[in-house]
Amino acid sequence: MERTDILAAQGVLKTFPGSVALDRVDFSLRRGEVHALLGENGAGKSTLIKCLTGAYQRDGGVILLDGAPIDPRDPLEAQKLGIGTVYQEVNLLGNLTVAENLFLGRQPGRFGLVRTAEMNRRARALLAGYGLDINVGASLDTYSVAVQQVVAIARAADVSGKVLILDEPTASLDAREVEMLFEIVRKLKARGLGIVFITHFLEQVYQLTDRITVLRNGRLIATRETAALPRKELVTLMLGHELQEAERPVRHAPQEAVAERYRFEGFGRSGKIEPFDLGIRPGEVVGMAGLLGSGRTETAELLFGVHAADSGKATVNGADVTLSSPRAAIAQRFGFCPEDRKVDGIVGDLSIRENIALALQARRGWARPLSRAEQNALADKYIAALDIRTTDREKPIRLLSGGNQQKVILARWLATNPEFLILDEPTRGIDVGAHAEIIRLIEKLCEDGLSLLVISSELDELVAYSTRVLVLRDKRHVAELTGEDITTTHIVDAIAAAGAARSDA
Repeated sequence: MERTDILAAQGVLKTFPGSVALDRVDFSLRRGEVHALLGENGAGKSTLIKCLTGAYQRDGGVILLDGAPIDPRDPLEAQKLGIGTVYQEVNLLGNLTVAENLFLGRQPGRFGLVRTAEMNRRARALLAGYGLDINVGASLDTYSVAVQQVVAIARAADVSGKVLILDEPTASLDAREVEMLFEIVRKLKARGLGIVFITHFLEQVYQLTDRITVLRNGRLIATRETAALPRKELVTLMLGHELQEAERPVRHAPQEAVAERYRFEGFGRSGKIEPFDLGIRPGEVVGMAGLLGSGRTETAELLFGVHAADSGKATVNGADVTLSSPRAAIAQRFGFCPEDRKVDGIVGDLSIRENIALALQARRGWARPLSRAEQNALADKYIAALDIRTTDREKPIRLLSGGNQQKVILARWLATNPEFLILDEPTRGIDVGAHAEIIRLIEKLCEDGLSLLVISSELDELVAYSTRVLVLRDKRHVAELTGEDITTTHIVDAIAAAGAARSDA
């Protein structure tokens, strides 16, 4: 088959107030190709897909389908042109039957009535081509996520027929289900469809795809043949590091003589993170590295009780504890600064004072409210201590810069006098000055005896301040680096190492 481009984006530009989401990005998709689109958070993957499918109107550039310019106004128009999309969260209607989902909006009918028997016959025939023999008259939500994904793919390919975009289709599937999905993708590829495959699992990229495009910070970094791109080089492209070793101005030696304050043994949750062992001492900074989707945030949320573990046990100072909820974790003097501060951290319309007081008030209980004077004193203390740039403690937090919002979230947890603080991407999306201040704060907290777990994509940061670095890949803890082994090269090597196939979750 001739390897011609079925879809091409040339110089696509997309801006939002105060930022450039896509900076003149080029992307091409061949007929009969599976093309991986990769990048970390904020790389521009979702924005590019939305521009290709009409969910966003681009601010510049050209999109070509079969060599002709197109300008879809919405995803429905893109679908009619031949571009279909299947998301991780299946966008079908679980209360309708399988057949009704497959033919929604195009049901066979006569005299204004749906010909249900004919629709079911067509549905069975369509799914048979994917090796799926199920009761198409049953509700979609009676089937597994894997079957729902197959139905969504079958519908998208049948409706669109030229380009299929798969956005994290395997995130909730076990190894057997992943292979079933891959077989279907290979069949569609053989039929000449161009398939865009977005995933965070490098094993799957190398199993399935023909080419790889890497985006970073809204820019095209590289497009390469999969077979010719070593894993280590791919990780380097995604993270943006040239593997120049960072200096370690402060090297924290493991405090072997100090007893572990926290111990997690066989701790895990099916479908979230494989069971792991972890011990943390007072004054220790444990760094956590891995690509997006590797299980870093899942680990943090498990430790903080956002999701309850279904295996293993946790101890604090040698005593068994149950971390069934954030409230239980806060009672054990845990704190958690989440990655997405705007969604999971700040309460935008509340004042700086109110945001700082939230966690301490939650720990005390609403029957013992903090007085206004206590809140004022707390806010003033941390505004000064963390150099939060504001003219007034009563200013709504949404009016602060990203760096100052991050400092307020840190202040919220420091006000609870925590003993274990989890920081998920504490320096993401903030200016250079605030970045340096937060790094200095991490160092000081460590010196004061706080136990810290810090997740960061900035490998240079982890190298600079970590006592140990845990490396995660494909929902597993796969390596622990200490001492002289804590280098950017060793971290990238551990992230890129092959052979970490997913287990049947």
